[in-house]
Amino acid sequence: MNSTAYNIEGVSQKNSTCKYDFNSSSAEDLPHPPPHLPRFTAAAQVRVTLTLLLCALSACCNLAVLYSASHNHRKRSHVRLLITNLAVADLLVTFVVMPLDAVWNITVQWLAGDLACRTLMFLKLVAMYSCAFVTVVISLDRQAAILNPLSINKARKRNKVLLIVAWTMSVVLSIPQVFVFHVVVIDSPKRFIQCTTYGSFSSRWQETLYNMLTFTFLFLLPLVIMISCYSRILFEISKKMTEDSLLSNEVQLRRSKNNIPRARMRTLKMTVVIVLSFMVCWTPYYMLGLWYWFCPAGLEETVSQSLSHILFIFGLLNACLDPIIYGLFTIPLCMRHRQREHNIVAFELENTNNSLMTSIRTSTSSLTLKRLTVQQTSREKLEWDGEYVHRIGDDGAKNSVAFASHSTCMD
Repeated sequence: MNSTAYNIEGVSQKNSTCKYDFNSSSAEDLPHPPPHLPRFTAAAQVRVTLTLLLCALSACCNLAVLYSASHNHRKRSHVRLLITNLAVADLLVTFVVMPLDAVWNITVQWLAGDLACRTLMFLKLVAMYSCAFVTVVISLDRQAAILNPLSINKARKRNKVLLIVAWTMSVVLSIPQVFVFHVVVIDSPKRFIQCTTYGSFSSRWQETLYNMLTFTFLFLLPLVIMISCYSRILFEISKKMTEDSLLSNEVQLRRSKNNIPRARMRTLKMTVVIVLSFMVCWTPYYMLGLWYWFCPAGLEETVSQSLSHILFIFGLLNACLDPIIYGLFTIPLCMRHRQREHNIVAFELENTNNSLMTSIRTSTSSLTLKRLTVQQTSREKLEWDGEYVHRIGDDGAKNSVAFASHSTCMD
């Protein structure tokens, strides 16, 4: 969806019903008789409806990602920083590209003036560049994490630098939009106003060159970098798996460090899906654009306008898929983490209860033992006292007998 992508569909950016191309290179190319002006067709109505639905879905999902990132205790995660920037880029698409496309299809012509024309075309391309470049930064980060795992401590600083470069390039490469786009007014067959690049290029090849440069930086270069990064990652993982297979089971059991931790592999899978969604969603639309730039007559004869609408909507779907993919990979993890915490708490409570019951049993046993000891001691003391009294009684009786006998003898 580059600066003049509306060429695919006619006079206005994605207003597909007009057969006149405002981007023709010179006034001599104006068709005679005057062209049919674009209309708000049934296909355009379906497109507007789907665009607004995607806008609402994308806004909710990406705002939820931003909220989650700002209220999560793992704020310093460098991966979270990348996902936050991707959500911001998707929100630019959500609040600039989608409403602009919907309103423009409804009004058919441009009613916002020249300044809004230049500004919105600039912001539109910034949004599209930022999505592509942030996805490239994510790919570079995953490549560094797998190929140089010891550099994880430098990842946050490195990603900040790459993100600054990505956003700066998005702004700089979009500046030509301010000079290329402007408002054009025609009076035949009736007054019609459009925001277009018509008259900005002196010849057709200049416009095609500008479109190709935009296509290269917006899609082709990011695609090459992403494929290169994940090819190297795949090669590195295959090499490590081969090395692991050569090790004995004993060595694997004794090994204290895993080459690719599970958390890193999970993040890698998430980023692979994000990159694949970018490729799958936008490749058909850009291929259609290439076809138009080099063979517009063949495209008009072969491809229906409904297909152009569908491919554009399919490209916008990427802004909705990014937060959904992030949620699918993080929500189960959070649930497992909470379940693990719940199990730990339950285990600790069970241990506490067991310890308490053991202490109670021990205390009860000690008390019972002390009671039995006291009873035994009391019993022994009573028996000893009884024997002592009995012994004293026997001695007293003997003394009485002896005394009586002595008395008798004295008599």
